[in-house]
Amino acid sequence: MPTEPVNVLLVGGGGREHAIAWKLRQSRLLGELYVAPGNAGTAQVTKNVAVAADDVDGLLRFAAQNGVDFTIVGPEGPLAKGVVDAFQAAGRAIFGPTKAAARIETSKAFAKGVMLRHGVPTAHAATFTSLADALHHVGSPHVALPVVVKADGLAAGKGVVVARTHEEAAEAVRDCLERRVFGAAGDTVLVEECLSGREMSVFAFVDGERVSPMVAARDYKRAHDGDKGPNTGGMGSFSPPPEWGPALEERIRREVMEPVARGLADKGCPFRGLLYAGLMLTADGPKVLEFNCRFGDPETQAVLPRLKSDLLAAMMATAGGDLEGAVIQWDRRACVGIVVASGGYPGLYNTGHPIHGLDAMDHDALVFHAGTRLGADGRTVETAGGRVLTVAALGHSVADARRRAYENAARIHFEGGFYRRDIAQGL
Repeated sequence: MPTEPVNVLLVGGGGREHAIAWKLRQSRLLGELYVAPGNAGTAQVTKNVAVAADDVDGLLRFAAQNGVDFTIVGPEGPLAKGVVDAFQAAGRAIFGPTKAAARIETSKAFAKGVMLRHGVPTAHAATFTSLADALHHVGSPHVALPVVVKADGLAAGKGVVVARTHEEAAEAVRDCLERRVFGAAGDTVLVEECLSGREMSVFAFVDGERVSPMVAARDYKRAHDGDKGPNTGGMGSFSPPPEWGPALEERIRREVMEPVARGLADKGCPFRGLLYAGLMLTADGPKVLEFNCRFGDPETQAVLPRLKSDLLAAMMATAGGDLEGAVIQWDRRACVGIVVASGGYPGLYNTGHPIHGLDAMDHDALVFHAGTRLGADGRTVETAGGRVLTVAALGHSVADARRRAYENAARIHFEGGFYRRDIAQGL
């Protein structure tokens, strides 16, 4: 570990990045902390930088001109563009996978191939680039319904359709390969069996070969209570899920995380960063739905409050390929995070509404900003996005954390604001 303070540049501007910035502030190693571009919440704990998250050249220039020792990438977009490769080529330390290793998220066909070669449990799938072949496949009476149609690449969370009829499946295929609704992300299509069970997100630091102690969460994608309404980026989450325990953690390590780490290393693109497995807990055991190559959002807001050890130290050890001596400990307490969103989200919504109640939080409640900005007076915080902020709280049980989170979320008010009332309910 370094003996001098480490100046850090954090890339991103959402709730995930505010949670990361908040946790980095607790590190004994931290010197200066910059967030590019950040939001009104990160502005309260550090310095925002007017550089877009996907401006690789701008980020490199800022790091060189401001004595940045270590860069941390939050969202998937810059990783897909090769920001890690660019920083490494310039001799700059950075946390996150290379563009080649990030394909575990950016190409579902690539991820499926890695899983199949290394025996990772996942849904059966067929991959297509030909419209005629894909339509013939989904029209076959041998294809069990419902069936899942996925665009291969990044599609802002919108490239997955659970088709309940052959006609719906054909329309989803046409959206990708004929209408090109998702652009290049839909040039390849996966048609998968539909898995049933409870979903779970599992996170681990991976240094190229070693996998850290893991943590799990569950998020809620639908906009409204009872899992009704359109899909969103996530309306809340909690950690840990009730199924999580040492036996399941060891099984996922043995069957999922370690084989994928070995598989990527074998392909010449070792993964160094945060590996996130989206799993379905089926009757036959956990099966992988997808991988992400970074922390999730909103899960990060429920996971990082449970990290007892030094986040910056863990990230630096990961990036350096030296997790063996790193200390990574997770709190036994639970955490629940409630996303407060703009009216109309995930459809059309207005911004610029003042946010009231931020100064009424309990001392131990956490508010992580996402779609926020400072008003013209430089003091008022106003809405600037669909998912505006997350209110999170720790508790000795999920029920205790849930009660604390909702008590504080009820104190937040802005025109049109809403949140789900059933996050972590009945556990």
